[in-house]
Amino acid sequence: MQNYQNAPFKPTPESGLTTTVVTAQTTKFGKNELVAARPVPLWRKIWQHMSDVSSLVLLFAVGLATYLALAQNGGWTKTIVIGAILVINVCIGLYQEASAEKSLAALKSMSLPTATVRRNGDTQTIPAPEIVPGDLVILKAGDQVPADAVVLTATNLAVDEAVLTGESEAVEKSAYQDGAELTDDSQVFAGTAVTAGTATIQVLTTGMATELGQIAGLLNKTKQRATPLQGRLNRLSSWLTTFAVLGGITIFALSVWVQNQGLADSLMIGVSLAVAAVPETLPIIVTISLSHGVRRMAERNAIMRRVSAVETIGSVDVIASDKTGTLTQNRMTITKYWTPNSGIQTTEEPLTSAGQKLMRYLGLATNAEINMVDGEEQAIGDATELAVVRWLAQHDLERPELETTMPRLAEDPFDSTKKMMTTVHQLDDGQRLVIVKGAWDRLPFADDQAALAAGQTAHDAFGQAALRVLAVGYRVIPAEVTTTDWDELTTDLQLAGLIGLIDPPRPEVIPAIQAAKDAGIFPVMITGDHLMTAKAIATEIGILTPGLKALSGEELRALSDDELQAQIDQIAVYARVSPSDKIRIVQAWQRLNKTVAMTGDGVNDAPALKAADVGIAMGITGTEVSKEAADMVLTDDNFATIIAAVKEGRTVYQNIIKAVEFLVGVNFAQIFLMVGAVLFGWGAPLLAEQLLIINVLADGIPGFFISQEPGEPQAMQQPPVANDESILARGLGQRLFVRAATFTVLTLGIYALGRFGLANDQASIGMTMVFLVLALGSMIDIYAIKDRRPLSRDTFTRNPMLNRGLLIGILVVLAIAIVPPFRNFFSLVTLPASAWLIVLVATLIPTAVLELNKRWQARQRDRLVADPAE
Repeated sequence: MQNYQNAPFKPTPESGLTTTVVTAQTTKFGKNELVAARPVPLWRKIWQHMSDVSSLVLLFAVGLATYLALAQNGGWTKTIVIGAILVINVCIGLYQEASAEKSLAALKSMSLPTATVRRNGDTQTIPAPEIVPGDLVILKAGDQVPADAVVLTATNLAVDEAVLTGESEAVEKSAYQDGAELTDDSQVFAGTAVTAGTATIQVLTTGMATELGQIAGLLNKTKQRATPLQGRLNRLSSWLTTFAVLGGITIFALSVWVQNQGLADSLMIGVSLAVAAVPETLPIIVTISLSHGVRRMAERNAIMRRVSAVETIGSVDVIASDKTGTLTQNRMTITKYWTPNSGIQTTEEPLTSAGQKLMRYLGLATNAEINMVDGEEQAIGDATELAVVRWLAQHDLERPELETTMPRLAEDPFDSTKKMMTTVHQLDDGQRLVIVKGAWDRLPFADDQAALAAGQTAHDAFGQAALRVLAVGYRVIPAEVTTTDWDELTTDLQLAGLIGLIDPPRPEVIPAIQAAKDAGIFPVMITGDHLMTAKAIATEIGILTPGLKALSGEELRALSDDELQAQIDQIAVYARVSPSDKIRIVQAWQRLNKTVAMTGDGVNDAPALKAADVGIAMGITGTEVSKEAADMVLTDDNFATIIAAVKEGRTVYQNIIKAVEFLVGVNFAQIFLMVGAVLFGWGAPLLAEQLLIINVLADGIPGFFISQEPGEPQAMQQPPVANDESILARGLGQRLFVRAATFTVLTLGIYALGRFGLANDQASIGMTMVFLVLALGSMIDIYAIKDRRPLSRDTFTRNPMLNRGLLIGILVVLAIAIVPPFRNFFSLVTLPASAWLIVLVATLIPTAVLELNKRWQARQRDRLVADPAE
């Protein structure tokens, strides 16, 4: 071991650390393990849900109902039912969070249970958490690096750093040279895997100070913002609360000072209004819609880990995708080759005779194997040699078959210094064949200027196409020549040819990218790979198009946040980026109020997956860390599955909007009905129990099945719902107004007709008729709401679950109005035949009005499309 007098670190003696030093280092730096953020206590989570606006409204209603039950010796129906709904809503919220915040646990599971170190002159195996800075650790192929360290000695050392960098190929490492700058080439990092060679390393940092630990720290600090749906529903709840408060104050004042009612009766009206203002079943219907979306997405190979992300994925404006294993196949492939006789050829074309010779030579100088074990492919060897084996398989050849005709006699393994590998084979005529493969500029070819010039041109062309280039040379030697002098054997080589390799795009990615653009989504590639490679892949699949640009991590870090934000919508490719760079990109888009989805599979992707509005991990190639940090996991690692999930997410959002229209329009009508009736001096036309039955059963039961609605045909030709777009946008506000106005006028008219027209000022007749019209009418008009197209036979047949739910709701309402015990419990009375006829006609009026309004809106949209300037 060298004496590192000029090293940028304090060298450890060859005998390793002493026990005294280890104890001091442990005290100073702590254990070599990752530290999780302190979890949020259960009581605080419950309080967060209870402090939600809609929950506060329900809590207020529970309090008033409880007070009246105690003070007036009234029933506990309102208290029990509203309280149960409140508890269910809180439990649903807690359930949605139950599987979150597991990313750190997955990171910690990557820590090694043991490591081999040298201490006090002895080699010993210790638990990995006991490693301290300065420890000498011995690594071999198959080991995982326990901490960030400098390489002191190395023999053919190669390390897979994909979990940190996203690069698909192992990185060659060399020993640190005294006095040199400490670079990544002479360092190894915690969590990476040794794929070849041996090494002795000296630990520099442990635990949270490692690169892996810094990612853990980012996970601890990174917070996910509320989903667009949560924000819209919260704003809707605020509006409803405002109406409830204003209406409650108004109705209380009118009841006390105009009608001279007592405080108890006035408070009862206030409870009724609170119940009318809040669509109690909306949170449950939203959850049912999201859960149904989860099941549908699972059938399409997308597993949702966070239920609310089902809606969010439908609203994404940007999909920031990792390259390796997500857009590409994560499998190096030979796509082109060149020989002096054939020129540049693609591997899809029939092989020339020179190409066959080149392929056979490559196969002979390869050690990789691909075997089938229990129906699954088991690959052994590095990515380049596996590409050679697959090229052979394309032409029904196997490496052992080649070696039977030309057995291998000797091998000089690949060396990171020489950057080439040599094998010697026996020929039938007694001579021997020497095959050398490696870097173009390292192979000592014979002095054939024409062939070398042509080879250099092909090499440059491959490089411009972002292909990795491997050169192959050969020579034939007599049998008596020794096979141990490798320098002598590898001189004056004949040029067999070059191959160009790349990790190719997945075939389904190109149409998926186009579908994303058609849906108004901006696709972005974020990768740790070289800029040239990233640009070539991005251009091929349609992400990098004219007018857009690619940025390296270095160029990105030179931009301020404001500069990045100003041009981010023109940047389609980011290469050589760090984990913190990825978060910065995501957050820059979010500052523009865009909804961002981020895909990835490595540990380095985890913080950005968590920061994104929708984090998407790969189920096959993804690490457990990325899966735990993500909201969605693709079980087939197929980018096209994301687009299918976007379509499903848009369907879920549309169905939730339909549920809002179905429930909230009637709730506004109930408020106006209650206030209007009191203003007219009629008193409360409905009791709190009756309103609760309408909201929870009559509207709730059919509403539960609106989540079964299939998507609208034009869902993927519309732009995403903007993050700051109101829930009332795209015509919903107008439809809510029409429906609320229709039911307000209708129910006030029905109440007056029943109370003063059919009976001699009998409020019970009017109350019973209003109850039936409001309950039945608001159920039946769901057919006009659930389909944006005009009513047709398909409207009534394509959702049988809704039909069954509607039938159940109608039977429940009729049972309450007809069966004496139920009728008496809810303060209803028997209606005459004429009243039933009026109720029957009145229940169909809202559906007719909504259908006419739908057709009018459609004509307005068509007119706007035909003449945008109008």
